Amino acid sequence: MNAYVNQYQNNQILNASPEQILIMLYDGSIRFCRQAIHAMEENNRVVQAEKISRAMAIVSEFANTLDHEAGAHFAEDLDALYSFMIRELTTANVKNDRKSLETVESLLVDLRETWVEAIELNRTAQQAVSSSDSSDKRVAASF
Repeated sequence: MNAYVNQYQNNQILNASPEQILIMLYDGSIRFCRQAIHAMEENNRVVQAEKISRAMAIVSEFANTLDHEAGAHFAEDLDALYSFMIRELTTANVKNDRKSLETVESLLVDLRETWVEAIELNRTAQQAVSSSDSSDKRVAASF
């Protein structure tokens, strides 16, 4: 059964758009934060460290893939936010600080929601442009 689940997940990733992959990564980082919080409650430092490390790896990847050329101010703000999250994740792990983990989880949830909204707005705008182009072609063809 596990092999089928892995194959399904691999197919999901291979067939996903960049936007879908971004949301999947946010989902993963949020899930790892929640799992780390649970491990912290269970006093399971090994699992806690592993889940924090995995969340940190995703947040680091977000920071590493920022395009500082396009939208420099936006990229700088996100970079600062990702750096803050990495510091908080480190604090959570070293000091066994649940509040730091909860802060990062909350920020990730907010960012995920913002990206979902931005993706939807972009999709709607592209559909409007596409629809407008189709209308222009029909009008031009009628002349």
